[in-house]
Amino acid sequence: MKKLVKIILLSGSIAMMNPLMATESNAVTEKTEAVDATKKDTIAEAVVAPIKTESKTEEAPIEQKQEKGLHQIIKEKISEGGIEFMSIVLICLIIGLIISVERVITLSLSSSNVKKLINQVGDAMQKGGIDAAKESCRKTKGPIAGIFAQGLNRVDEGLEAVEKSIENYGGAEMGKLEKGLTWISLFIALAPMFGFMGTVIGMIDAFDTIQTAEEIQIAQVAGGIKTALLTTVAGLIVAIILQVFYNYIVSKIDSISGQMEDATNDFIDLLVVTKQFK
Repeated sequence: MKKLVKIILLSGSIAMMNPLMATESNAVTEKTEAVDATKKDTIAEAVVAPIKTESKTEEAPIEQKQEKGLHQIIKEKISEGGIEFMSIVLICLIIGLIISVERVITLSLSSSNVKKLINQVGDAMQKGGIDAAKESCRKTKGPIAGIFAQGLNRVDEGLEAVEKSIENYGGAEMGKLEKGLTWISLFIALAPMFGFMGTVIGMIDAFDTIQTAEEIQIAQVAGGIKTALLTTVAGLIVAIILQVFYNYIVSKIDSISGQMEDATNDFIDLLVVTKQFK
């Protein structure tokens, strides 16, 4: 009987120990799995980190390659705006700039120091007479020196002849100074006109696509409108550039015209003071 009781107690204790051992083994396995998962995450991060840095280093030169210069952007906009009207606008710009630069150079050479020229002519007249004054005017460039030389040629005919000769010669010189202004003003007007014409034609094409398309897509209409507006922008830019040159040239001509009037009055006074009229 005692042996039977011992066997029952021993079997009961063993039965009670089994679930405890099972829970402990489960906890150990969970800890080992957590450790393994953290090790895998750290290994994955260590592998992915250099890959990310390499991708960043590879993306940097790609972004640098995508940067475009100003001339490339201009070429793209000209091609997008349509070569038909954009070429006409560019021709207006090129010809207008050529005329404007030529006028600026000519007017810069035409301006002179009036007081210095008057003193030079007066000194030559006192030392060598009319012939010396004529030679001094020939050596000096500009319309004012030409006016003085023209007046000296008519000194023998009297004051009225000198004034009339100076007036006629001054009008001819003013015509030379204003040469090319009509062409510049023409290109200022033509450039935006052709730009607007390209815009109108582009808008008509956009509305034609809207009319014929069964399903309207924004990309189809936006392309035509963008092409139309680029011609307007180009025409306005050309007009603005040429208008700046035109205003500068006009102001320069006005300045030279004022110098010519002052120089003419001083020249007549010089002839009267030196008693060159008979």
